[in-house]
Amino acid sequence: MSKKRIFVTGASGCVGHYLSEQLINETEHELFLLVRNPDKLKVDTSKRPNVTVLQGDMLEIEKFADLLKTIDVAVLTATAWGGDNVFKINVDKTLELMSLLDAEKCQQVIYFSTASVLSRENQPLPEAGEFGIDYIRSKYQCLEQKSQLAIAPKITTVFPTLVLGGDDTKPVSHITSGIPEVSKYVDIIKFLKADGSFHFIHSRDIATVVRHLIDNPPEDTRYLVLGQDKITANQAIEQLSAYFGKKIYFRIPLSTALANVIISVFRIQMDAWSRFCMEYRHFVYKDAVNPETYGLANYCATMSDVLKTSGVKAG
Repeated sequence: MSKKRIFVTGASGCVGHYLSEQLINETEHELFLLVRNPDKLKVDTSKRPNVTVLQGDMLEIEKFADLLKTIDVAVLTATAWGGDNVFKINVDKTLELMSLLDAEKCQQVIYFSTASVLSRENQPLPEAGEFGIDYIRSKYQCLEQKSQLAIAPKITTVFPTLVLGGDDTKPVSHITSGIPEVSKYVDIIKFLKADGSFHFIHSRDIATVVRHLIDNPPEDTRYLVLGQDKITANQAIEQLSAYFGKKIYFRIPLSTALANVIISVFRIQMDAWSRFCMEYRHFVYKDAVNPETYGLANYCATMSDVLKTSGVKAG
């Protein structure tokens, strides 16, 4: 594979750490890693000479205009999860960064969106743009607007599902941080039965897929949902129980109607997006991809893997 000049945003985040580590250890590409605070980047960037850490902010991305014109592949993992600048960073500055790339020279942009903005048919989900939380609405808006850019035909948009990952040297994802707490209630959870399904994917597996895409841009589709095979809520409960050696003797169905009663009785405040998610229930997608899709090894493919990689010991 020919060497490429690769620009990575959000390198100090959870996914960014795994991706930076793989690119440093397993490729010879020239890397430019953009971080706001270099002290938060725990990857060894001194392992080879052509790795440059750039201290900067997406709000001032224009400072890197000259460099961006020389880039072969841009991987845009940086995101604002909330706050006053969520739309400015996730929409305006992200679009500006892509517009600063040389549409002739740049071979590919790998842009990170979120599966929350897609329907089960992998099409934009109107409800996400209408009443999603700010983070989701910003991703929806960027998805709509990036098609107007000169570089649009070279943009590969990836849509991660539930993201796992993190350890002593890498930031822990929001989902992974909650798993040890959930496991404490397995004696209660094992008796529940719920109608729902979802996908998940570990940040290391995301990094493996992205590393593959850098050298093998997709030819047929530029929309890729990142996730392991779908799993139902009931399967997840059963596998969680089995991991801890807990037997299930009976199941209590949890319905939307029952949930609405609980919300009403306890006067639980729910925003429009949370209520939509509760009623939508099946966050599943067509043709989700993971390392195995490309003949590569999966790191975290089962619920047992999820628990092990999250530091939860089997019972």
